[in-house]
Amino acid sequence: MQATAALLKRLGRRTADSIAPTKQFNLLWWFSIASFLLISVIAFGLGSVSTRFLVRESVERDALLSAQFIQTIAKGEIRHHGLTGIQIGKGLASSEHEAQSEGAQNGKRVRSEFLDYLSRFPDSLLISIYSPLRTVVWSTNPKLIGKKFLNAELEKAFSSKDRVSTEYNEVDKVRIEQQFLRAPRMFFIESYIPLVDDQGNILAVIEIYREPYDLIERLNRGHWIIWLSTMGGLLLYFGVYWIARRASILLASKEDQVVANKTYVGLSEISTAVAHCLRNPLACIRSSAEMANGMEGQPAKKNIDDIVSQVDRMSRWVNELLLCLSPIRGEAELVELMPMVQASINSFSLQLTQSSIQVEFINEPVPKTITNPILLSQILNSVIANAIEAMPTGGKLTIQACQDEAHQWLHLTVGDTGDGTSRQLGMMAFKSVYTTRAGRLGIGLIMVKQIMESFGGEANLTSHEQGGTSVQLSFRVRDRRASLMR
Repeated sequence: MQATAALLKRLGRRTADSIAPTKQFNLLWWFSIASFLLISVIAFGLGSVSTRFLVRESVERDALLSAQFIQTIAKGEIRHHGLTGIQIGKGLASSEHEAQSEGAQNGKRVRSEFLDYLSRFPDSLLISIYSPLRTVVWSTNPKLIGKKFLNAELEKAFSSKDRVSTEYNEVDKVRIEQQFLRAPRMFFIESYIPLVDDQGNILAVIEIYREPYDLIERLNRGHWIIWLSTMGGLLLYFGVYWIARRASILLASKEDQVVANKTYVGLSEISTAVAHCLRNPLACIRSSAEMANGMEGQPAKKNIDDIVSQVDRMSRWVNELLLCLSPIRGEAELVELMPMVQASINSFSLQLTQSSIQVEFINEPVPKTITNPILLSQILNSVIANAIEAMPTGGKLTIQACQDEAHQWLHLTVGDTGDGTSRQLGMMAFKSVYTTRAGRLGIGLIMVKQIMESFGGEANLTSHEQGGTSVQLSFRVRDRRASLMR
């Protein structure tokens, strides 16, 4: 017995250590936060960069087309009037009076027609021409002619000899040269287009403020497309989150299964040791009691009968424990459920009569269930026996079967009108070695649940204080479509 006690102590300590709770890492929470931040930063970063790239390239393209258009007009006017070798920029940089004083009538017509083209430039808000002295020599707003303005973009155009373009969302109050003839409705583009001679010297710079409606509409459509595509990052996040959540649930289920397996292994080792240690002494005690009971004139007959009764009781405990701990064996097959239920009820007819229990059971045809007939008999006997024990002074035993709407499951409900139990205790009914009845090991429902799950079924218990208890056994049924095909 000391060796047994030491074995139980060692196994108990090892089982407790193996299933000791540890602080869990919340994988789903950290993954959802990290992935949300990462996807958000990437999505909005790409959206912002793509938007700015689209606007910048569009503005540059518009400025390039404007410059090419103006230069083409200038060359065309010079060729049209036969002024080969004349630089139109020189005529633009001088005032109209200076042009007249030279007596160059053709140059005057070129300048006049060119400025007329500029004044009719599409979507323009303001067009001005600057001389190398940064003085406005011509403008669609006459108030600006003769005034001198200095700004960074103008200086850049004179120094780099290349076009310069800038985007504005509203009129800049600091830029006093932005005196438009009409107020812009949306953003507008400022472009500086230098006119150079054959030696590369800048003769004049044309400043154009445009509000290109067609370009703005295209940019707006581009913005919508870019940001709608960016919002697809949210769909990506929800998809990744759904996968992570499914994985987290699966991991949690596997973890619970591992803990349950460790607990069950520890219980199995302890129970097997106890069962084997008790069997031989029990057999010896019972044999001795039977021998003593067979002797005539034995004054301790009642005590010996009690010994035999208690030994039989302990033997049932050991057999029940070993049955629960033994692996479930049995091939799945299609079984007629209702005849099995009727046979189990008939086997308890004596107990039902002695306990004054009424049975309500309608034996109607139902689809065949996927289970094992031998194990199914053990399940039904265990559930019905529990129901009978719950009604020692009489009651009503109700057994009914129903099929779900999808015709995939058959639910068998066994209910009694006993005292029932609380919701908290009912939730522990399928826990290891739990019972509410004295003199029982509490492993009957564990065996029921294990057998049901081994064949893809389920076992659930519902109980209310003073309201009875019902056990629902859910069996998988064969697919009717497969049966019709056969």
